[in-house]
Amino acid sequence: MSAGISVDLDSATPPYEQIRAQVSSLIAIGALAPGARLPTVRRLAADLGIAAGTVARAYRELEQSGLIETRRRNGTVVAGTPAALPRHETPAPAAVAGTLTAAVDRYIAEGRKAGLDDAALLAVLRTRLGQRDG
Repeated sequence: MSAGISVDLDSATPPYEQIRAQVSSLIAIGALAPGARLPTVRRLAADLGIAAGTVARAYRELEQSGLIETRRRNGTVVAGTPAALPRHETPAPAAVAGTLTAAVDRYIAEGRKAGLDDAALLAVLRTRLGQRDG
């Protein structure tokens, strides 16, 4: 699973937030199903080359939001998606995950062709999301 998570240390977004957002997204699109086991804090920190406290903070926030839970013998697992999520945050069904991932890949590819870096791509997404919610 850690291969699907990456951290850009040059980003303005703190590493714990990058991890939290990526795990949350993987759960939302069905790439991480309920019961799926996450890497230990130490393992993910070592894989990403960051401090264990950074991963622990991301996991803590994910646990507070009800997306993951820590079980003594089973480690940290996906708890599922809270039923009380607002409609605009309801996760896509697993069948849509491939289509959504393909769309994101096209967005990234087009952005790269236009010379945009990760920060610029994220800024465009945040702007568009803000326009939709506002």
